[in-house]
Amino acid sequence: MIRTTRFVLALATLALATFCACKSAPDEPRPAPASAAHVAHVQLQDAPASGDVDALVRDALAKSSAEKRRLVVYVGATWCEPCRRFHEAAGKGELDAAFPDLDMLVFDLDRDGERLASAGYVSKYIPLFALPKTDGTSSGKQVEGGIKGEGAVAYITPKLQSLLEQ
Repeated sequence: MIRTTRFVLALATLALATFCACKSAPDEPRPAPASAAHVAHVQLQDAPASGDVDALVRDALAKSSAEKRRLVVYVGATWCEPCRRFHEAAGKGELDAAFPDLDMLVFDLDRDGERLASAGYVSKYIPLFALPKTDGTSSGKQVEGGIKGEGAVAYITPKLQSLLEQ
């Protein structure tokens, strides 16, 4: 009975996510980040499930800076289609040419929403890509949202490139 209820809820959530913009949904495990086989590519690093966001971002920023790479705070969710498509493209190396020196500290909106807000990482839509200040809080320079379907990554890429030029 419990499995049937969970299955029905999962189907309902999937249907809702298909017809609605990416704003909210239940907690689910996130897809695995791309492996770090070489340095000249997008590196996605899942943020720990606990700890102050500003401290986590400061540590990631120091590591990225030491490796002469750029850091973006990335907020997504497993139920968000543009987020899933972006993760998949990064995992396949499809974003390496556009972002060869980019590190992304990945947070889950459902799990991390409150602690992200305390560090200034807020948005109406996801995915959210935000540039951090040196203290680990949000600089306010960010892009958010995406589109569903095959064009999701092509829609996000120039927005992210524009952000990184700031």
